[in-house]
Formats: sequence, C-alpha cells, structure tokens
Amino acid sequence: MTTSADSAATTPSTAPEAAAARPPLPGAATSCAVIDLEAIAHNGRRLAQIAGVPWMAVVKADAYGHGLGPVALTALSAGASWLGVAQLAEALTLRSVLDEAGVARPAGEPSGRAPRVLTWLLPVMDPSRAGAEDSPLRAALAADLDLSVSTLSQLEALEAAARLQGVTARLHLKVDTGMSRGGAMDEDLPALAAALRRAVDEGTVDVVGLWSHLSRADEPTSGSTEEHLTRYRQAERVVQEAGLRPSIRHLAATGGLLWYPQARMDLVRAGIGLYGLSPDPAVATSAELGLRPAMRLESALVQVKRIDAGRAVSYGGTWSAPTDRWVGLVPLGYSDGVPRAASSTGPVGVGGVMTTIVGRVCMDQVVIDLGPARDGAGAPLPAPARVGDTVVLWGAPDAAGREAVPTADEWAQACGTINYEIVTRLGTRIPRRYVGAGAGGDYARP
Repeated sequence: MTTSADSAATTPSTAPEAAAARPPLPGAATSCAVIDLEAIAHNGRRLAQIAGVPWMAVVKADAYGHGLGPVALTALSAGASWLGVAQLAEALTLRSVLDEAGVARPAGEPSGRAPRVLTWLLPVMDPSRAGAEDSPLRAALAADLDLSVSTLSQLEALEAAARLQGVTARLHLKVDTGMSRGGAMDEDLPALAAALRRAVDEGTVDVVGLWSHLSRADEPTSGSTEEHLTRYRQAERVVQEAGLRPSIRHLAATGGLLWYPQARMDLVRAGIGLYGLSPDPAVATSAELGLRPAMRLESALVQVKRIDAGRAVSYGGTWSAPTDRWVGLVPLGYSDGVPRAASSTGPVGVGGVMTTIVGRVCMDQVVIDLGPARDGAGAPLPAPARVGDTVVLWGAPDAAGREAVPTADEWAQACGTINYEIVTRLGTRIPRRYVGAGAGGDYARP
C-alpha cells in the first residue's frame, strides 16, 4: 500500500509559523481539540442571514463535541435567541452554566430579552411521582425550561409537577410528520390536543410551540420534505381546532433552513451548520455554504521508527509495509473517539504531508505511514517527521497550502459515516482549547 506520504520531502518537516506559535497543550495532554469560537459565531451569523428568522443554537451532545458552555455563550453573542438540547440532564447543566455566566432567565423578562432553553427528551415518569421533591420534572420547571411533549402520559406527569409547584409549564407539542421517531401520531393527536387545551384552561401548561423534525432535508430532490410539510399543516389544523394557537412553529434544522425556505417558519434550529459542517457535502460543501469548520483535532508524534518491507503493523497484521518505511506513533485511539473503522484509511496530516493511519486503530494509539525509508536506488532516506511534530486528524482546510489538514468530511467518507459522528464521538479525555477573537463574547443581558 502506498499513500501521499510517498512524496514526502526527504528532510524533516517544518510546521507553518502559525502552528509553531501555538501555546502548549493543556496539562500533560499530548492531544487537543482546538475549538475556534469565532468560527462558531461566524457560522451562526451566516445561518441567521440565510434563514431570516430567529434561530436556536442546538448544543446537545456537549455542543456536538465542541463544549457546551463556551459554544452556548458564543452562540448567544452571535444572536441566537434559543438554545436546544436533547436530554433533560443536559438542559439542567446548561441552565447552571447560563446562571453562572450571568445570563438572565426568561421568567419575568420582557419578550426577547433573555434566551430560552428547549429540551425534548424527558425521562419516563409516573404522574403520581412527578411532583416529588426529587422529581426531575420539578427540577425542569424550576430551571425555567421549555419542554416537549408527544404523549398523554408525558403531559399528565408535567401537569402533576406544575400543579404541585404552582407554576405553568411551557410546552412545545411535537408531532410526527414522517420521521417515525419522536412525536404524536395522527391518530393520537386529537385526544392529546384536547387534553392540552384542558390543561391550558386550568393554567398548568402553556402550549407555546408546535414542532417536528425533517428526515431527509439533506436530500433536496427526494420529495420527502414536501410530505413532511403537508403532514405538519394537517397537524396544525387539528391543534387549532382544539383551540390551541402555538406562537412558535419550528420544523427546520440546518438542512431545512438551507434548502427549504418554506420550512423556516418562526424559528430554525442550527445544529451541524453551527459547527461549520454541511449536512450533506455532496449537495454543498461547507465552503460553498460560507461555513467554517470549528474543530481541529491535533496531537503530536511520540515515536518515529523505520520498519522493513513486509513488516506488519498493529493488531492482526492487517497492513504490512510495501517497502522499507518510516512510521509514526500518535497517542489517539478509539477510546478517544477515533473510529476503529479508520483502520488503514483515516487521513492524517503531518506538516506538509498528507498520509493515513496504517493497521488497526488501537484503544489509545494509531500508527501512521510517513513514507519510504529508501529512495529508488536503495539509498537511505531520512525521516520526514520528528518526535514532537504536530499531527492533525481533522480541521479547517489550510488556505495557505503550507499544512496538510484533513477535514471531518474526509474522515466521514473514509469511515463510511457522517461528519456529525466524527466530531460528536470525540471523547472527554481530549482537552478542548478555545481560540478566536472575543471567545465567550458578550451575550444578551437585561
């Protein structure tokens, strides 16, 4: 097997000046994910410009692996009026982050002065226990969260918690428009809408939102999104007939807001695009969309060695050196989130050399090919990289062309997956280092 490392220079690589000037990695860490918060802010503003309506920064899964707190605050500084997370535990953590940062809570604030937080996967609760002191639903209501409901049992539990606390729960009714995942089904919606209307009349809930999720928004020619829109409008009529008038209709995540103007409605949810990645690079790349990837995963070579032709590398001996080779050891593995599917295929940049992982990805380390150890005449070649040289697994392309930088899209293609998985699976063992002018920034305050 040969790689682009075959064309590597025969002298030690020289990292670009910008890379050489980087501060050392945090603590004793050898690897680091560098998160460009200015890129996050740029992407948020760019998506808002396209959408033309208020936007939610989706910061679930630790902000797609980029770091919940810093990304949330940066998104608010860039104009987000909503923050969204999937799980209630994430939402409670996020509320604590916002409180500590001095971000005003929405309760009692004039409209638009404080960001709202929506969470949509609630724990299963027995309504008789929903009002208990240790109930997570009581914690949710105390944290001024907007909550999503799709079933009568969810509504009953939330009503019980709201009654005991003497508060009104802010709810978004989610309907299933074709994803066949979360959301109320057509046959269940009339009864749920009627129950919501009764709860509104009692004062235990306020139905502020009607929402759903598109299953194929990254496939503009599929016809699927048009079907979703039809089902959404049908659901909206059922809800209105029950006497409910949700003021916030939202359907579009990044793909929908980019490619379906009719799906933008009152609010859009910026997820993968906020992090500078395209929902489908085959339709339009990040660069074509005006987005900037925000995560750069880098490490350092901890060993460089020469191996003989035919020598097997890593577990199972699945890759053998086609010639005498220079190889390097990188202290990242599948426990850090490097997919095992990247074995003998994951792209890696070392200075000006683009190469790949060779052999199987191990738990804590990978081996990369650094190129031939002998020239065509059989004379020895010096190692093209040294211990301590920076290794980049993925990041923003190097516009100056001085550095080899694979992209998350290239990693996704190599591993047979999507860029979402590449960045979100990055483990907590990898420190995040935040860069970018105004990192954290100013955000909406009363």
